Amino acid sequence: GKTTVTQAVTDTLNGILLRSPPACISQWRIVFDDEPTPIKRAFYAAGNYILASEIAKASAQAPVIIDRYWHSTAAYTIATETNGKVQDLPPAHDEVYQWPDDLLKPDLVLLLTVDPEERVRRLQHRGLKKTKEEAELEYNSLFRQRVEESYRRMVNPACQEVDASPSKEEVLKNVLQLIKKYFAL
Repeated sequence: GKTTVTQAVTDTLNGILLRSPPACISQWRIVFDDEPTPIKRAFYAAGNYILASEIAKASAQAPVIIDRYWHSTAAYTIATETNGKVQDLPPAHDEVYQWPDDLLKPDLVLLLTVDPEERVRRLQHRGLKKTKEEAELEYNSLFRQRVEESYRRMVNPACQEVDASPSKEEVLKNVLQLIKKYFAL
């Protein structure tokens, strides 16, 4: 999963791993996750801008790997604000899929995908309490499809999809190959 891959990439590249929401506000996540959607989204959006400052500082020292960033905030917002099927999402070239001009942009964005059954199995195996969004992804296939399609429509930068279904070793190998190819290492 995402945690395993981000940690392994960080270790392999001798990088710096940052998490979203950033540590300085992460303790408030549980409070904001229970708030109405606009307030919850504002919390995550603010987290992206705080994280951007941390990224800028850390990137002077080493490669920075982040577990989630603006794409996540945007995809969940779009999926939540849209009812119905994927066809009901804003059209593919709508401005909602554009990276904000005032937010530090990543060089590369990877989207780890896994089939719904495997996602459920891994969440159960993890033994951690599911977030409301993880629970909704599990029981609401239309919501999950809207989230996934929103990620696929993101541009500037677009998400590079990686199938996270194989073994940890295989997924990491594929991720590192994408990184090497992108940065011509």
